[in-house]
This record gives sequence, structure tokens and C-alpha cells, in this order.
Amino acid sequence: MLDGFTPWPEEFAARYRGRGHWQGRTLGSLLRDRAADSPDLLAVVDAHRRWTYRELDRRADRLAAGLDGLGIRAGDRVLVQLPNVAEFLALAFACFRLGAIPVLALPAHREAEITHLARLAEAVAYVIPDTHLGYDHRELARTLLDRAPSVRHVLVVGEPQEFTALADLAGAEPRALPEPDPSEVALLLLSGGTTGLPKLIPRTHADYVYNATASAEVTGIDTDSRYLVALPIAHNFPLACPGALGTLHAGGTVVMAPTPSPDDAFPLIERERITVTALVPPLALLWLEAADWGIADLSSLRLLQVGGARLKPATAAQIEPVLGCRLQQVFGMAEGLLNFTRPDDPDDLVLETQGRPLCADDELRIVDADDRPVAPGDVGELHVRGPYTLRGYYRADEHNRAAFTPDGYYRSGDLVRQLPSGHLVVEGRIKDVINRGGDKIPVEEVENHLLTHPAVHDIALVGIPDDALGERSCACVIAHGTPPTRAELNAHLVASGLAAFKLPDRVRVVEDFPRTALGKVNRRALAALLVERASV
Repeated sequence: MLDGFTPWPEEFAARYRGRGHWQGRTLGSLLRDRAADSPDLLAVVDAHRRWTYRELDRRADRLAAGLDGLGIRAGDRVLVQLPNVAEFLALAFACFRLGAIPVLALPAHREAEITHLARLAEAVAYVIPDTHLGYDHRELARTLLDRAPSVRHVLVVGEPQEFTALADLAGAEPRALPEPDPSEVALLLLSGGTTGLPKLIPRTHADYVYNATASAEVTGIDTDSRYLVALPIAHNFPLACPGALGTLHAGGTVVMAPTPSPDDAFPLIERERITVTALVPPLALLWLEAADWGIADLSSLRLLQVGGARLKPATAAQIEPVLGCRLQQVFGMAEGLLNFTRPDDPDDLVLETQGRPLCADDELRIVDADDRPVAPGDVGELHVRGPYTLRGYYRADEHNRAAFTPDGYYRSGDLVRQLPSGHLVVEGRIKDVINRGGDKIPVEEVENHLLTHPAVHDIALVGIPDDALGERSCACVIAHGTPPTRAELNAHLVASGLAAFKLPDRVRVVEDFPRTALGKVNRRALAALLVERASV
């Protein structure tokens, strides 16, 4: 068992196996089985390659042999920082088959994050592109080698310079390798959030196979599906919810977009006849605007998943009439729990909720600040445990003591309420509450009302320090046309029936919001920017 990994207690593991959630399969088998059944189907497309299942499967085997030839063994961690390219999938499956553990960094990460991840994981190898969006990752690799002594190999997609070309490893002759135990850690995902360095989330073969395959089933992915990876593939959402892994399990085609920009994504939707993709809410807004440009035929698109943050109902209502496809709301976390609206859900649930749990054995508690269950339908913090929700972050004993209850529930930090149907409505995060003189202002509630004002394109409500009240609220507005005044917005909120203490104390018009790597509004950074500007 990997040092620093918290396994499920055996009584839970036995239950999940007995109920068929854990099927004794490895992630490497997802591709192996499909390549055996349908070798000539198209598996993955990027800007330079069109690989069939047979070709992707063979490349994964060759890369696994090449990694083994470098001395990389089962249990070794491999830090992977690749953009949306076909080599990402070949390398991931190579690691899954070898038993090496990919640590999935984001292309946007730089020295602080990469050094932290390499040291925390004690990575033995670092895999990068030569350049991406104008940034030379080889320079970062040189810095990392000075700061992370465990890293012995730098593997480069493209021109390697003094390092090793990943393509050279793909020339190795495939060899028989022991199959990993499905209960072992298969990969390490990164935690989200807006503060601090990321934590590592261990996902096993068994739980992540379930994550991908059950998500594919509930999303309706099949051999005719063509999934566009628009978000960075290292994220859990486009990787396995159902993402690339779920699509390959079902025999569909994975198409890699270099960026989620409509300029890149829309032509791919037209040319590759994309049927499904996934976005975060800010990108969904951008796509809705861009649909009017008429730059591509989007008629093949049948389903748009939106997750990563709450999609406001006013935006959700535009998806089908503007983009011509069904919306599926997804609320989940790299730590585990996934919720989906279903294809047969009535429109009000699709537009106004973030779905219901994927698995019958997802155990949810909604609790108050003292961990006591709230009344049905009331808002509280979501606690969860289940067959694909972690039992502890990797090598984070101190943090785990606060992040998990004594009986193994993960404290998500999400504020939710649950409808009688089982669907969840996400009301924000525990920290997404402004304490204004003792009055608690839930930012999501105010934002949802402000977004219905015709002059508001997007909105973020943040708290800024105040000597008298502790915090005052500031509404940061991206405007539609003429920016609205504070008086206009407050009159709109009063007409909506909101309490007076929830009205913004200030309004600032901005061009854009600072965001996390996944596209969520970075409220802490936005508040800091407002304070800085006020002090100038």
C-alpha cells in the first residue's frame, strides 16, 4: 500500500465490491478491452494525430516498456504537466499498466506549484511539453531539477534539448508487466480552492474505474459519442466525469481542443461532429455569446455538461435555445462525490439544481456548524462518504484530522440543500458568506438575483474589510452595455424581495474576474484587488 494513502476500511471495501461498484478492473483495462473489441474505431484526435484504439493501445504498451526501461517502477510517482494532446492519454495508460502513479499538474502551474508537487509526491520523473502557449516548460524543468532531488528524468513532448523525448520511449518493445492491484492508488489528482498550495487526492484503480464508467452510463456515452476535451484534461471533470476515460471505455472518440476558446472549440465541433463536452460556468457564458458570431455549425452537439461551480439559473435557461443542445448540470469534486441531472429530469430540475448523486451508496449528510443534521430542505454543509470518495488526502495527516469526520465522512465545505427528489442545490461555500455586522450574506443568493438584471452580464459579490462592520459587500459587475448603478441594482434586489442587509454596499464595474485554474472566481484575489485599488 502506498505510504501516505488512507484506504477504505475493509467493511466498506467489501460492501462496494459486493454491490458491483468495484469490479476488480484496472484503469489500463478500459483501453485494453475496447482495443480488443473495436481496434479500428477512432480513439483520440488532436491537432497532429488521429489514433485508433489499436494505435493508442500499442503506444501505451510501448511507453510502459520505455518507462520501465528508465527504472520507473510500480508505485513511483510521475509528475505530468501536459496540455490537451494525445500523448497525455498514451502516457496515462502507460503509467496505469506499469503501476506508476501520474500526478496531474495543470499547464498553467509554475515554479511554486510544480516544486511543491514534486517534493510532496517525491516524483521520480517530470513530463512536459517543450512549449505551450508561448511558455517554455524546459526552463521550468531546469529549475525543478535544482529544487526537487527526487526527480531523475525529464521527458518532453516535442523538442527535448538536453532532456529525453517522450517519443523515444515509444520505440521500446512491449513487454509483459504485472497487472496492478485494483485497490492500489492509480493516480493523484489536485485539490481545488483559492488559497494555499494544492493537496493531492489519491484515486485507486477500482474507484476511478467506477467514477468514469458510471458517469458514462448516466451521461449516455456510447460508440457514437464524440467527446471534446475543452477544459484542461488533467482536471477530474474532463478526465473521468465521464470525460476522456469514460468515452474510451464506451468506444467513443476523444477530441482534444488546445483551448476552450470558441475560436478553437467551435471549428472542432463542426469538423469532428462533436456530440458532448464539458465547461465551467464562465466558459458557458462565453460560448453563449460566441454562438451569435456564426463561426461554426454546432448542430451535432447534443449535450453540454456544466460544472465546477454553480451555474446560475438565468444562464442555464439559455443553453438549449442558444446552443441547441441539452444541458446536464454536474456538481462534483476531485475528492469523489459526483451529482448529475438526468436526461429525463424535468426542466425545472435541470435548470435550477446541480443534480443528484451518481451512486446509491453515496452517503450524504447536510449539517449545521455543530455537525448536527439540518431539517430537510434547509441549507447546511455537505458531508459525504462512498465508493469513490477519498478517505484522506495524500501525506496530509494534520489536514485530514479537520477535513474528515471520525466516521469517515469528507467535509466538503459546500453549502447545499437537498430537494425531496434527492437533487442538490448548491448555495455556496462555507467561506462564501459575508459577515456584515453579524448579518450573514450568502453571496450566491445575491448573485443569482443580480444576474437577472438586464445590464449585468456576470457578477461576483465579495466581502471587503470594514472597521465598523467587519465586512462590507461589494458587487463586482461585468456589464451588458451601459453599466448599472448601485441604486439601480439595489432597487432590483428590493423588488426581488431581498432583505436590506443583503444589498451591496458598493458596486464596481470590472472587465473580468481573477479566476482559479478551473475557471472559478477567485474571490480572495478579487477582494484583495479591490482593497489595493482603494488604498492607492
